[in-house]
Amino acid sequence: MDKFKEIRPIVLGIAKNNNRILVSKGYDKVKDSTFYRCLGGGIEFHETSVEALKREFKEEIDIDIEVNDFCGIAENIFTFQGKKGHEIVFFYNIKIKDEDHKEVFPMIDDDGEDVAIWMDIDDFKSKKKILYPEEILKYL
Repeated sequence: MDKFKEIRPIVLGIAKNNNRILVSKGYDKVKDSTFYRCLGGGIEFHETSVEALKREFKEEIDIDIEVNDFCGIAENIFTFQGKKGHEIVFFYNIKIKDEDHKEVFPMIDDDGEDVAIWMDIDDFKSKKKILYPEEILKYL
């Protein structure tokens, strides 16, 4: 599936710790804009959103998660690096086991190696930092 030519179903996990959430950092060179996003990814054919979320966390930061409450669904139409995208996003609250908790998680994704970090929820609510998709703010 070409994520810039089709509507893509994805799932994102909202991991909270105190007043922080676990996010990865992104950068759009065309817009010269830094943004953040909760971890997750594409739902494969014949895979549930919960199965996809567990798989994505295992692939990206090598941990098993507990998927808790379903928060909602949003349609996200966006432009990234000058390309138009369209996603249907499933949101879930998730829990990371205490023994798996780290302040910084080494992360492997489609764009190479990066890190997932805990950031203050208030920075996103106050718009000091950008969190995508914006609809996720109502679940924080």
